[in-house]
Amino acid sequence: QVQLVESGGGLVQAGGSLSLSCAASGFVFSIHAMGWYRQAPGKQRELVATITSGGSTNYADSVKGRFTISRDNVKKMVDLQMNNLKPEDTGVYYCAAAPVVIALVKPRYWGQGTQVTVSS
Repeated sequence: QVQLVESGGGLVQAGGSLSLSCAASGFVFSIHAMGWYRQAPGKQRELVATITSGGSTNYADSVKGRFTISRDNVKKMVDLQMNNLKPEDTGVYYCAAAPVVIALVKPRYWGQGTQVTVSS
């Protein structure tokens, strides 16, 4: 059974930091590309960061320089370090997996999401 379980969300003031984690199980984590999406209230889900099986990363312009995605293939986890948070970063953050990074536009697997709220 495939599972992606996010943790680490919460409430933080603008300018603060949060670290999200996603624990994966039920599929071959090391050969999958991983990504973090977010969905703000009333908006479409947005892909904010990706990491290939080999560790290459990419970011949406809105988070570049503030967010860092990383993965641990032994622990089967992918993290998202978020610094200098802004109110517009508020939303539900989802972990996602796909066989290759280009397929993250329509992920094979999704987590249940974790809420991040940034107060001004």
